[in-house]
Amino acid sequence: MAKILVSGLINIETTLKIEEFPINYFPVTYPFFGIRSTVSGVGYNLAKALTTLSNKIDFLSIIGNDIYQPMILNELKALNISSEYIQPDISETAQSVILYDPDGKRQIYTDLKDIQEKTYPIEPFKKALEDSDLCVLCNINFSRSLLEITKQAGKLIATDVHAISSLEDEYNQDFMANADILFMSHENLPVSPEEWACAIWRKFNTPIIVVGMGSEGALLGIRKEGILTRFPAVKTRRIVNTIGAGDALFSAFIHTYLETQNPILAIQKAITFASYKIGSIGAAEGFLTARELDQLFT
Repeated sequence: MAKILVSGLINIETTLKIEEFPINYFPVTYPFFGIRSTVSGVGYNLAKALTTLSNKIDFLSIIGNDIYQPMILNELKALNISSEYIQPDISETAQSVILYDPDGKRQIYTDLKDIQEKTYPIEPFKKALEDSDLCVLCNINFSRSLLEITKQAGKLIATDVHAISSLEDEYNQDFMANADILFMSHENLPVSPEEWACAIWRKFNTPIIVVGMGSEGALLGIRKEGILTRFPAVKTRRIVNTIGAGDALFSAFIHTYLETQNPILAIQKAITFASYKIGSIGAAEGFLTARELDQLFT
């Protein structure tokens, strides 16, 4: 069983099922059972998925000292994820609203409150870091100061910079420069995923790169072996909402890579994991167990 440190966002996510995009104006409607609010956020999604896959998680995050705090702590307890490293250090918990249509397309609105102005305390982080096999440092501001300490400790760093469009992106530079495993989306890339991966290698020498390509699958780049290969998407069940697909791909890749040290097998199983996940509504729902993933993959 791997020991993984995850530092990332927790937010309260509200999903709204709509008929279609674009939305025509109307004063009121009643989508019975079409509105749901749950605990989510990239860090929470990863921690929950990795725990469901039977990994030991130390989860670091910052939440609000508000009405959502008990809800979040109860959810973590139910998942057997310790709240030791959860800091209720802001007045309001971050929130998101996600609109999705019957084809699974989605539109996301995220309100981070003042979390981007906060830093995570170093001593609790160092305690969690000690026996970690890998550190997932999400590209939220409070993870930024943890990158150098993690690198100095000789720990593997994995991160996802999501929909990026420039290698000179000021916000994501630190995360890209320090990552051993770097994930991103193809959605805003200015060139092909292959060209983009080669540009990352030239600039950052990143050992492993994955570009998620939605319905087209994913591109895997392994610098040492010079491998740059596309892996097709698979369909395991009907698509309901594609929100959280990238987080699912990322978490399942980390799980299998730590277990096997085989990035090719890791991306193949991750694509299966993500395919099943998008048959659920929320970003933090639809995760397979390790046994279920093995059975579905074979």
